Amino acid sequence: MSKMKPLESSSMRLKVEQAVLEGLRTGEWKEGERLPSVRSMADRLGVHRLTVLKAYSRLEQAGLLASRYRSGYFVKSRESGTGFSDSEHEEHWTYAARPGYRNRSRLSDIHRQPVQYRMSEALLDPALLPNRFLAAHAKEVLDQHPMVLSTYSTVMGDLSLREGMAQYFRDRYGIVVAADEIMVTTGSSQAIDLVSRALVKPGDKVLIERPTYSPAIDIFGQQGIGMLPVELTPEGFDLARVEELMRLEKPRMFYLNPTFHNPTGYTVPGEQRKALIELAERYSCILIEDDVYYDLYFDNPPPPPMFYYDTEGFVVYIRSYSKYIAPGIRISFLIARPSVMEAIFPLKALSDAGTPLLGQKIFQSFFFSARMQEHIVKLRLAVRLRKEALERVLARSGWQWESPDGGLNLWVRLPEGLSAELLLARGLEQSIAFVPGSICDPIGEMDDRIRLSYSLLGEKSLEEGVERLIRAAEFV
Repeated sequence: MSKMKPLESSSMRLKVEQAVLEGLRTGEWKEGERLPSVRSMADRLGVHRLTVLKAYSRLEQAGLLASRYRSGYFVKSRESGTGFSDSEHEEHWTYAARPGYRNRSRLSDIHRQPVQYRMSEALLDPALLPNRFLAAHAKEVLDQHPMVLSTYSTVMGDLSLREGMAQYFRDRYGIVVAADEIMVTTGSSQAIDLVSRALVKPGDKVLIERPTYSPAIDIFGQQGIGMLPVELTPEGFDLARVEELMRLEKPRMFYLNPTFHNPTGYTVPGEQRKALIELAERYSCILIEDDVYYDLYFDNPPPPPMFYYDTEGFVVYIRSYSKYIAPGIRISFLIARPSVMEAIFPLKALSDAGTPLLGQKIFQSFFFSARMQEHIVKLRLAVRLRKEALERVLARSGWQWESPDGGLNLWVRLPEGLSAELLLARGLEQSIAFVPGSICDPIGEMDDRIRLSYSLLGEKSLEEGVERLIRAAEFV
């Protein structure tokens, strides 16, 4: 294991970084605007120019700034993904065509970093999956359905799969749903995008958890939807506050991730789930239940999905299996009553005309096999052991967290004065990636929180990575 490299003038560099962060927070420098030159900032703060250059470079690595040759450093734009506007930057390629808009996902920016200790992605280690068994199922599907590669799926998805899932939800959870109320989607993100475009228009308002699944923030933001944050705690929501927002703001929908929530790992209690549905009915607010980790519990199963309690069609249920059932084919299900599904169907047709049929057939073959249930039981234990390995090392740090009862993530509170954004910059230098809290916050704060995902790395690598991260924090 390589030793931590000491930083020269780390206190002075930190002074520059904090000055830039404060300027971004107060609006002194807005998205797309150019920061003071290295020389000007050095004179302003009374530090060496090299110190400013190092600080700017670290903030660029953290995804807050973008550099431009001979132009300086710019505040990175959420929409454009660059630190400069089209009018400010020079021609840097030979093609004449230029995009009218640029889109950005900070989470994707972090995922693209080539690091050894990747704790930023809530994905399973491929070694935890029954890969040979899945490959055998794929071969069987091609033998049994030789024309599967020669035709499209229907827009709603393969009928036999949807009928099988309807029976599964009925037998397993007591949820009565028809095959025509189930749509197969390519991952949960597609389902969120379809629902938001079908049910909400630019300028409408939605309730959203704080913190929440960061791609949902990106999806709503790019569609011009107003987000009203609702604080989520280990005990759930302040229902009085939820009702107040529904009554005064009249949101079109409420996006929730109530079971082993991403990023916190919290689970909303059953009684609150019932109460939320009552509020949804009273104020005509559709609840979008994003359920990705339901089967990944460590001891006791979680409460039934919110969809189970819904009798009036106010819950749209997104059930994804793309995290732990053949992630490479990304199968999820969007479940809604007919009046809502009618609004979603045309957008799915325009989006891709149906999730690829081969993946659906492979999923169906494996999901309903006896081996799948064995796989889930073993997987719970393997993921739990990795979580506990991560927590053992963190216990020596003085950092704080609520140990989740399931899921793939740990939501950690940093010591006072330690910035998650600056820690990320330092961590990337040490080949460590994680998700800073601001990415998961609809209002972009929570700089004292980080999300550590414990499912992608083995126990030894997790321990090494967290030890390196804790040491890195000493140099921030």
